[in-house]
Amino acid sequence: MNKSLLTIKNLSVSFKLGDRITRVVENADLELKKGETLALVGESGSGKTVTAMSILRLLPESAIYPTGTIELDGQDCLAIPDEEIRHIRGNRVGVIFQQPMTSLNPLHRIGKQVKESIFLHQPAISARKANERALFWLKKVGLKNPANKLVSFPHQLSGGERQRVMIAMALINEPDILIADEPTTALDVTIQAQILDLIRDLQQEMGMAILFITHDLTIVKKIADRVAVMKKGIIVETDHPDKIFTCPAHPYTRHLINSEPTGGPDPADEDDATLVEVEHLKVWFPIQKGILRRTVDHVKAVDDICFTIKKGHTLGIVGESGSGKSTTGFALLKLNTCKGKILLGENSLNDMSKNQIRQLRKRMQIIFQDPFGSLNPRMSVARIIGEGLSIHRPGITRKQEENEIIRVMKKVGLDPSSRDRYPNEFSGGQHQRIAIARALILKPEFMVLDEPTSSLDRSVQFQVLKLLKQLQKEFHLTYVFISHDLKVVKSLCHDIVVMKDGKIVETGSSKKIFSYPEQEYTRLLIATAFH
Repeated sequence: MNKSLLTIKNLSVSFKLGDRITRVVENADLELKKGETLALVGESGSGKTVTAMSILRLLPESAIYPTGTIELDGQDCLAIPDEEIRHIRGNRVGVIFQQPMTSLNPLHRIGKQVKESIFLHQPAISARKANERALFWLKKVGLKNPANKLVSFPHQLSGGERQRVMIAMALINEPDILIADEPTTALDVTIQAQILDLIRDLQQEMGMAILFITHDLTIVKKIADRVAVMKKGIIVETDHPDKIFTCPAHPYTRHLINSEPTGGPDPADEDDATLVEVEHLKVWFPIQKGILRRTVDHVKAVDDICFTIKKGHTLGIVGESGSGKSTTGFALLKLNTCKGKILLGENSLNDMSKNQIRQLRKRMQIIFQDPFGSLNPRMSVARIIGEGLSIHRPGITRKQEENEIIRVMKKVGLDPSSRDRYPNEFSGGQHQRIAIARALILKPEFMVLDEPTSSLDRSVQFQVLKLLKQLQKEFHLTYVFISHDLKVVKSLCHDIVVMKDGKIVETGSSKKIFSYPEQEYTRLLIATAFH
C-alpha cells in the first residue's frame, strides 16, 4: 500500500470581505498517495482550485480556514511559518497554473523565468549550471529549439509551447507532488494528448503524485487513478474512474457525465446566399534581424487559403496550435494586416479605408478566447456591454442605452440587476455570456467565435452552445467557430475547414468530415478527440 503524501482533513475555506464571510469549501477530505493521480473535478466555482491552492497557501490574504488541516508528510501546511511554506512551494510541491500566458511574466525572457525557481531553492548553483538545467528541462518537456526558447518572450510562443514551459518550471526541482490546474484547457486535442502523455511519462520516471484539476471528464478517464467530484465546495463522491463513469453514486456526477456535447447543428438551408467569401488570403509576419531590422524571411501564419460561408451557417475552423486558426479569424475582421480578397456581402474589406471599416464593425463582431481577459476589470458590466452603442449609435439617450443593455442581458441569460457589478464578481460562464452580450448588442450579421468555450466546464459549455444555437436561429447569425474541441465543433458547425501550418488541408460539410475524412491529418485529429 502506497504511503499517503498529502492528507486533507475536514478543510473549510472562507473569504472575508468587510463584515461578510463567504464559505467556498466545506469540510473537504482528500488523500493523495505517492505515485498516484487524483483528479478533482466539478463545475466552475465548485471550489477545486481554492482547495488545491490552499495546500501552498497561495490564496489571497482575505482567505481564512475555519476548520481542518493539510498534512504534507505529517506536517500541517496551514500551521507552519511563511518561510517553511515558501521552501515547499516549487520545491516539494510544483504547480502548473491554469493560464500560462497570464502566469508567465510578459517582460522577462523564458530562460530567466525557468531559472528563477532553481536560484530560489538552490542558491549555491552557478549561472552556467542553472542554464544547463533549464535547457535540459525545456528539452525534456518536448520543446523544439529549446536554446531559442530560452531567449524568447512568452508572446513569441504558441499556447502548447507556453504550457510546456509551465510544466518545465513546475518540475525543474523534481517535486514530490505536482498540482496541475486545468493544464490542457486551452490546448488543441493533439497537443493535449502530447501534454497528458508527457505528464504521465514524467510521473512514472520521477514517482511523483499528481493532483489533477479539470472539468474535462474525457481527460479524467485517460489519466486518473482516483476521482473526487466537487459541487459548491463539497466533495460529493470519491472513487475509481471505472466506478464513477459506469455507476456514479451522486446525481451531480451523473449530471456532469451527461453534459458532454452531443448531436449536431440546427439544420440550415443549402440555398442560403453566401455572406463571406475569402480568396487567396495571406497573413505573413516579417522576421527581422540585425541592427537595421531588415526583413530576412516571413512566418507564413496563413498562406493562400480560400473558403466561403453562407448566411445563417456556422463554419468551424480546426487544427493544432499554431495552424493559423485564430489568425484567419482576426483577418476576416481586418484585425491584422493581410492580403487577398475578403468579401462581406457586397463589401470588399481589403479595398476599404480604416474609417470605412470602422463604420462596418457593427455588422461583424468577435468573441475572444479568454473571456475574462477581454473584459475591462475597471468597467461595470453595463459599461462593457453598452460601450459599442456609444461608438456606433452616438445619438442614443442614456435611457435607450439602458433598455438595450437590459434587453440583451436577458437574451443571453444574465440577470439585468447585476449590470452595475464588475467582471471579477462573475463566474467563467457568466464572463462568456457578458462577451456574447457585448457582441450581440450591435445586432451583427457575422460573428467570429475564437475558442469561446475552451475555458468552460462541460455543463456551462453545454449552456453556452445551446445559447449560441438559439441566437443563431433567432437572428439568422453567421458564425466562424474556431476551436480545438472537435466534440463542440461537431455539435455546432455546418461546415469545417481543417488547417495545418497556415494552409487548408481539407474542407467540407461537418457530416462528411467526421464520417469520411480524406486526409491522414484530419483522421488523426478526429481519432485523438473521440477515443
